[in-house]
Amino acid sequence: MTCREFCVRRRRLLVICGSILILVAIVLVVVMYVKYGVDDDTKGTTKNLKTIVIERCREYIRAVSQMPSSNNCDAIWEGFQNSFLGKDPCKVNVEDYDPFIRTVQQDIPCNKSLFWSKTSQIAHDFTKATKCFMTLEDTLLGYMMDGLKWCGQQHSKELNYTSCPGWVECELNPVRSFWRRASAHFAELACGNVMVMLNGSIDSPFNKQSIFGSVEIKRFDSEKINYISIRVIDSLQDRVSCNSMSLEDLGKILKNASLHFDCKDIDKSEVERCINDPIPHSCDCVNWK
Repeated sequence: MTCREFCVRRRRLLVICGSILILVAIVLVVVMYVKYGVDDDTKGTTKNLKTIVIERCREYIRAVSQMPSSNNCDAIWEGFQNSFLGKDPCKVNVEDYDPFIRTVQQDIPCNKSLFWSKTSQIAHDFTKATKCFMTLEDTLLGYMMDGLKWCGQQHSKELNYTSCPGWVECELNPVRSFWRRASAHFAELACGNVMVMLNGSIDSPFNKQSIFGSVEIKRFDSEKINYISIRVIDSLQDRVSCNSMSLEDLGKILKNASLHFDCKDIDKSEVERCINDPIPHSCDCVNWK
């Protein structure tokens, strides 16, 4: 083999190896996107936030025929961005979202509210399959903002696409304050029989520091709520979660608020059966209320 032929083959080999490495990198990026649903490198406001929020708003209103005609998605967007733009992203108060909350008109039917803590995926899969209940994320407010990130910066009316504080980085960040305000609003609207879905596979299914424990439960109105059905999903082996200390704490809080309730441990497979096939009698809405 001549020196020239060796160099040509070497260059070809390097090109092939480089192409393989690029392909592997692309595959890894795709896998990360499919697994997590977002660009993991995004540290600032979600790209195209305005378009996403307005399109979600219009899509929701088209799909839900009972929505009041007074909902204007452009006005809703304006109310939303005015809640946090121009403010220090670590000093956006929960109350700053009050005007925005008032721009969104939606009645939540009695006997339909479902609250969850550490059971996000199964709770949302359950409501989607059975149509028995609504979580906050099933309302217009929650649907528009679910999975998004946003913030502004002090003395500027522009969205910050470079860096936004994380959930625990500062307490009064825009996203955390929004979900606390929206959660309080959702709890205030609850009436009739209410369902709560907790995670029995952890030591403390009820956490006083969670949004359910620190916000929603405090907004329950005993004059409007008849009964609260607590369902603890997938309890730890050989343990009845409804008898755990954290559930005893929850019971005391509800009793002190004059709220009637019961607690049942439910195997996760029972919920999953209704998610996969909501037709059987055991999955009828009446059996879950």
